[in-house]
Amino acid sequence: MGFGQGVSGLNAAASNLDVIGNNIANANTVGFKQSTAQFADVYAGSMVGLGTRVNAVAQSFTNGNISTTGNNLDVAISNGNGFFRMTNTDGSVYYSRNGQFQRMDDGRLVNASGLQVTGYPAGTTAGGVAPQPIVISNAQMPPQATNNIKAQFQLDSRSTAPTTAFVSNTPPTNPPTLPTSAMFNYSTSMTIYDSLGNKQQVTAYFAKSSAAPTVAGGTDWNMYVTDAGGNTLAGMPVTMSFDSNGMMQSTTPAVPMINLPAANGAAALSAKLDMTGSTQFGADNDPKSIVQNGYTSGSLLGFAVQSDGTILGSFSNEQTKSLGQIAMATFGNVQGLKPEGNNVWSATGASGQELLGTAGGSMGTLQSGAVEDSNVDLSGQLVNLIVAQRNYQANAQTIKAQDTIMQTLVNL
Repeated sequence: MGFGQGVSGLNAAASNLDVIGNNIANANTVGFKQSTAQFADVYAGSMVGLGTRVNAVAQSFTNGNISTTGNNLDVAISNGNGFFRMTNTDGSVYYSRNGQFQRMDDGRLVNASGLQVTGYPAGTTAGGVAPQPIVISNAQMPPQATNNIKAQFQLDSRSTAPTTAFVSNTPPTNPPTLPTSAMFNYSTSMTIYDSLGNKQQVTAYFAKSSAAPTVAGGTDWNMYVTDAGGNTLAGMPVTMSFDSNGMMQSTTPAVPMINLPAANGAAALSAKLDMTGSTQFGADNDPKSIVQNGYTSGSLLGFAVQSDGTILGSFSNEQTKSLGQIAMATFGNVQGLKPEGNNVWSATGASGQELLGTAGGSMGTLQSGAVEDSNVDLSGQLVNLIVAQRNYQANAQTIKAQDTIMQTLVNL
């Protein structure tokens, strides 16, 4: 008589119960992937088998449900097979589907175990550099001097040309001598920024011209721009030439420039002024649009992860800026990954080398303020638990039957 088959069945059923129990225990573990015990029969050159054994424990890497958390440092991988790529302080690389991250005081982005999230620094792309630990710096965002202004003005065609020549602070006086209403038809202010981020206020004055028009049948207007001190800037006036339909056809010079001299440590400013689309209709004077590309410096107020993994920072100067991009990895055989605990896996020869990239396509997209739930089907696992328990009991019965027969033989 042999008890080997029953014992192997008990061991296999016990291992299956362990796997199912582990799945149930991790039903609420973010990023967890459920496992299934796979069995194989055992033969040793005989017609009668020697029982069973656990051949493998395979994990299911199907996507879990996405749950919102409201925490912008929680990131979920949605509809893809990618993994977050993380490193330890000793350089070891791990992979995870758990996007519950924290920002350390030095700016590093880590998970609860202290593993650092890797990615690509701002200004670089995947393939250009190797992934490196992401650092979200608190450094002040540097200012940008204005070098381009796009403006559209509506000038009232009903206006009459001023009879007094335009003069502003000539010669310079203190306080400055500003132009009078007899010198212009309309004025509006514009804000620009120097190289140090200082806000500079300039004023544009528009005076209808009584000279012969540049465009036959049309009208010319002269634009004068002064600084905050009332000084007329170099390169003024700019002549705006309108046709008989009220559309601006050209300017003289062709590329108007706003020029401010160097002052208070800031470099000289030279900004291109594009007034394409300006009109001269029988309607009130009005600045339709004034957009310039300069801004002052700003401090980091917050950040959020975009769907492609870009970490977009929001600054106090109302600007946004990329702070880096989270790297993603996948494998030719994800079943070959080795579970390391703490919601991470490591690569093996069976999994193949990591395939790096960024969120999008087959790797999935990222969702900020959310996490990927465990993919454990709790109801299914409870049914499997009952089946595994019955299997264990059945194998115990085969041992009991063998023992009864053995006792019968001993009693002969």
